[in-house]
Amino acid sequence: MDYKSSLIQDGNPMENLEKQLICPICLEMFTKPVVILPCQHNLCRKCASDVFQAANPYWTNRSSSLSMSGGRFRCPSCRHEVIMDRHGVYGLQRNLLVENIIDIYKQECSSRPLQKGSHPMCKEHEDEKINIYCLTCEVPTCSMCKVFGAHQACEVAPLQSVFQGQKTELSNCVSMLVAGNDRVQTIITQLEDSCRVTKENSHQVKEELSQKFDTLYAILDEKKSELLQRITREQEEKLGFIEALIQQYRGQLDKSTKLVETAIQSLDEPGGATFLLSAKELIRSIVDASKGCQLGKIEQGFENMDYFTLDLEHIVDTLRAIDFGTDEDEEEFTEEEEDQGEEVSTEGKEEGHQ
Repeated sequence: MDYKSSLIQDGNPMENLEKQLICPICLEMFTKPVVILPCQHNLCRKCASDVFQAANPYWTNRSSSLSMSGGRFRCPSCRHEVIMDRHGVYGLQRNLLVENIIDIYKQECSSRPLQKGSHPMCKEHEDEKINIYCLTCEVPTCSMCKVFGAHQACEVAPLQSVFQGQKTELSNCVSMLVAGNDRVQTIITQLEDSCRVTKENSHQVKEELSQKFDTLYAILDEKKSELLQRITREQEEKLGFIEALIQQYRGQLDKSTKLVETAIQSLDEPGGATFLLSAKELIRSIVDASKGCQLGKIEQGFENMDYFTLDLEHIVDTLRAIDFGTDEDEEEFTEEEEDQGEEVSTEGKEEGHQ
């Protein structure tokens, strides 16, 4: 605590010092022993114990056990999480400096005369101090208001008794609120863990789904390559047959062309004896060549490849029907198949008996 700077800025050092010595739980001056939290804030040990018990309702002192587990709660000043060992609040260190300052402050306050104006005064009776509490109107007031003023018919009580009661009630409310905040923080932590686990599970199932589709893609690529190779082999066989026929017809054409040229030259021969020496052989060659024109042919529709057509409509429907299923759906489907099998088996037995 920066007591020096606070005392310099405030016009009344003792009042400012008192503010620094107020417990954030009970809203009263720290009572011995005062404990120091790991975040360096201070609490009365009783208040710290109340907050700890509210945040850890099932915790019990395990000093006799070898376990070092304890509990946890949050500092009411800064919300820092305080983790306790098996000793609980009694494992926190005492702040002897603050305790000594409180002793000195109380001695100083007891030796000082009461300053005028330090006690609130009644607005209706300016010379009267507020010293009673109106239970009917639930407001503090003075004795004159009860005797002569607006609270004559009201029920009143000593100010100090109501003060202590409401202070205790407010302290309990603070403890309850702190415990409630701890529970809310616990829920937030659980929800954050749920977000993390959800992301991890989502990533895992995405990886598994991607692997299954990659396997499916690989199967389709492999099947595609196989079918393309079959088409290529059929194409090569047909082209080889057709090209062989082309070569045969070209050979026959060349032979016929040469015979035609030879025959034309023979026809130009003026001498009858010379012509007759070669004519008979030439005629026989031409006749043989004419008979040899009956070479192989291709059947009608030989070029067609229609028998390689695929009907993938049912496969497309199956692929489009791919969806996430549950074990219950698979069990129902299996049970339906078993029922159908039993019906078919029963019908077969009945027909056999007939």
